[in-house]
Amino acid sequence: MPSLNCSPESSGATCEAGSFLTQFMTGSLMNIFLIGYRGTGKSTVAERLSAKTQMPWIDADESIETLAGSSIKEIFSEQGESVFRDLETTVLENLQQRDGWILALGGGVIVRNQNRRILSQTSPVFWLTAQVGTIQSRLSADPNTDQRRPDLTAAGGVEEINEMLERREPLYRQCADHIVPTDNRTSDAIADQIVELLSQEPHAGNPLD
Repeated sequence: MPSLNCSPESSGATCEAGSFLTQFMTGSLMNIFLIGYRGTGKSTVAERLSAKTQMPWIDADESIETLAGSSIKEIFSEQGESVFRDLETTVLENLQQRDGWILALGGGVIVRNQNRRILSQTSPVFWLTAQVGTIQSRLSADPNTDQRRPDLTAAGGVEEINEMLERREPLYRQCADHIVPTDNRTSDAIADQIVELLSQEPHAGNPLD
């Protein structure tokens, strides 16, 4: 499997980690992981967090599509979910080796034990949450939903969201260092909360000094 290369086009950021972490952590770098179900705002929040902290960010699903040369929906339909999960683990392992990045991970990254082990060794992990109605509304309004996102159950829609959240919420909770609700909040407000939580991490100084 080829190694993951820095892609400013997909990440929306430069390939150099910003000065934020050298100020934020005392002599060490770290990554910030965003997890949560599709439609909870991980990529949008990652972009705003990047602007506030000068850390580069990357969307793991976009990295998978670049690696595979296909959309996630095409990978699911043509090669199956197991192939997609293999690619997802490869990308996560590559991303874990970086320092000073904001990483927006796919909604199902926590399904695999191996991925959960990686996340358990990584801090901090932020779980972005939203109510079912909020998720459905966001997905319906997003043109990428039909083009890129596969159905995860035969039911689809609200029934699928409920079913998948019932399965996945215990796994998100297992991996999360912090839980961040996103209902009725702007991406700026959510990013500000994450910055505040980061400032409370062990060995952290003021992240915006």
